[in-house]
Amino acid sequence: MSPAAAGALERFLDAGKTAIPPLTLLTAVLFYFGYVSARARYEYFGVDVDTIGLGTQEYIMRSPQPLLTPLLVVAAAGLGSVAVRAAVRKRIRTATAVRRLGRVAQGIGLTTLIAGLVLVSGYTFLRDWWLFGLVTPLLIAVGATLVRYGATVRRPPDGAPPFRRSSVVLGYLVLAVSVFWMTATTAQWSGRGLAMADANRLDKLPSVILDTKESLYLRSPGLEETKLPPSEGQTFHYRYRHLRLLIHGKDRMFLVPDRWSASDSTIIVPLDGSVRVQFQFQNQRP
Repeated sequence: MSPAAAGALERFLDAGKTAIPPLTLLTAVLFYFGYVSARARYEYFGVDVDTIGLGTQEYIMRSPQPLLTPLLVVAAAGLGSVAVRAAVRKRIRTATAVRRLGRVAQGIGLTTLIAGLVLVSGYTFLRDWWLFGLVTPLLIAVGATLVRYGATVRRPPDGAPPFRRSSVVLGYLVLAVSVFWMTATTAQWSGRGLAMADANRLDKLPSVILDTKESLYLRSPGLEETKLPPSEGQTFHYRYRHLRLLIHGKDRMFLVPDRWSASDSTIIVPLDGSVRVQFQFQNQRP
């Protein structure tokens, strides 16, 4: 990369820092991971998260769950790398040994990076592999880190020409994108895990009694339909029991049976007066 191109890249990054305030960037990141997790969670129940009507705040409030594990892993990896680097520097004192260590690190890093890029090029054939979204960015991140570390050990960055500074920036960019990719995969897994946990204990969700004007012809196992006795002024004629509240959207509720089955379906109930909803007390006495 020529010095002019390197300078242009640095000016572009500086302009990006000015155009995107840190708080806005943080909000966007939290929103994205909250959205990915929620989408995977409710997709398990056959619901497109966009139909729920959650707002930005709701997605941000759901982001700590999928972000907690990746943040802890990244922090532990950072501390581990610092400890390893300090131990290596303590044992290796000669310049020749340091350069040899740099060459080894670069060789391993380059091999790992190429392996990650090969996986990316084979996305069409490997996209259904459930570990693809984690292994591929992990290989790229580790490879880029080792290549950068080896280059730093062999030649410290002090007084490096512009193209070397640009390579450092590009290395950090590759690392950031890889970590972002891994975190998005983890957020998706977290959402699916939460959905399975919900399905395993549907009896812990709020119990709902649903009255409707017409029969809904529900066929989910375990649901109980009762025809209400006719009376003057009565507009609701059918009652459904053994329903649980999955989530409450902007103007609708999403109900599921209280026992999971592969043949179950999620019921969307509009809150517009066309139905009557009752929430039951828990059976445990206070």
